[in-house]
Amino acid sequence: MVYGQEICGALNVTVSPGPVVDYLEGENATLLCHISQKRRKDSLLAVRWFFTRPDSQEALMIKITKLRVVQYYGNFSHSTYRQRLRLLEERPGALYRLSILTVRPADQGHYVCKVQEISKHRNKWTAWSNGSSEMEMRVISLKASEDSSFDKKKATWAFFEDLYVYAVLVCCVGILSVLLFTLTIIWQSVFSKRKSRGKNR
Repeated sequence: MVYGQEICGALNVTVSPGPVVDYLEGENATLLCHISQKRRKDSLLAVRWFFTRPDSQEALMIKITKLRVVQYYGNFSHSTYRQRLRLLEERPGALYRLSILTVRPADQGHYVCKVQEISKHRNKWTAWSNGSSEMEMRVISLKASEDSSFDKKKATWAFFEDLYVYAVLVCCVGILSVLLFTLTIIWQSVFSKRKSRGKNR
């Protein structure tokens, strides 16, 4: 199932997973860009992935050109990013996969796939249609995950501690009830014997 559908002209672009996906820090993220409804059979596609946060402008990350050459842009051209970013053509003209290895909190934000359909017309490259779609990726830091796990364990232990205290109280009440019942029986027995002795005299 795909989400985030947006149609521009005749080009239909969708991304998945989405519209929001969560990854743990250190996991590998896979974002898919699906394309359909091309206008021309002989056309080629230029696929671009952009990254943006609420406090920053949209930045071009990576692109696969019409000649299937992968290019990196801006800060994403640095080796630290190049080692973690992969853009592959899964199905020619239909499906492109962006992989982000060992995601970090800084990778959290919105990812936009923009596609341009291009073909030669009168010996010139001409853009026939465009399309785009986006999704949001959230990164859960390991510390937050550990804190959450600790809080859950703490809450579980607190529940069992309360349950233990309640069980002890129930046992104490039960023991006291048995003692009171035993004392009552003993008292009634002693009283009955004294009463019986009084009659015999």
